[in-house]
Amino acid sequence: QVQLVESGGGLVQAGGSLRLSCAASGSIFSINDMGWYRQAPGKQRELVATITSGGSTNYKDFVKGRFTISRDNAKNTVYLQMNSLTPEDTAVYYCNADLEIYSLGYYSRRGYWGQGTQDTVSS
Repeated sequence: QVQLVESGGGLVQAGGSLRLSCAASGSIFSINDMGWYRQAPGKQRELVATITSGGSTNYKDFVKGRFTISRDNAKNTVYLQMNSLTPEDTAVYYCNADLEIYSLGYYSRRGYWGQGTQDTVSS
């Protein structure tokens, strides 16, 4: 069974930092793009940043210069370093991975989601 397990969320004061991790496990043949999304109370889930298997990154404007996405392909893990946090960054953060799975003799490919981690920034 394929799983994305997140860790590293919590409570921090404005101006502080958090580092999120998301590890993929299971019958994974390959991992393509990975990314982080967030959902604030009463709002839709939104993209934060993505990273390709080759390490190319893309950020939404509201996190540019503050957040850094990275990955360790040997560990099937994606990270999100979040600096200069503001209360507007308070949300549940979800990782997403485009995975190719090998199971019962077949390959399949689709996106998987982590369970989400609550990050709260106090003013």
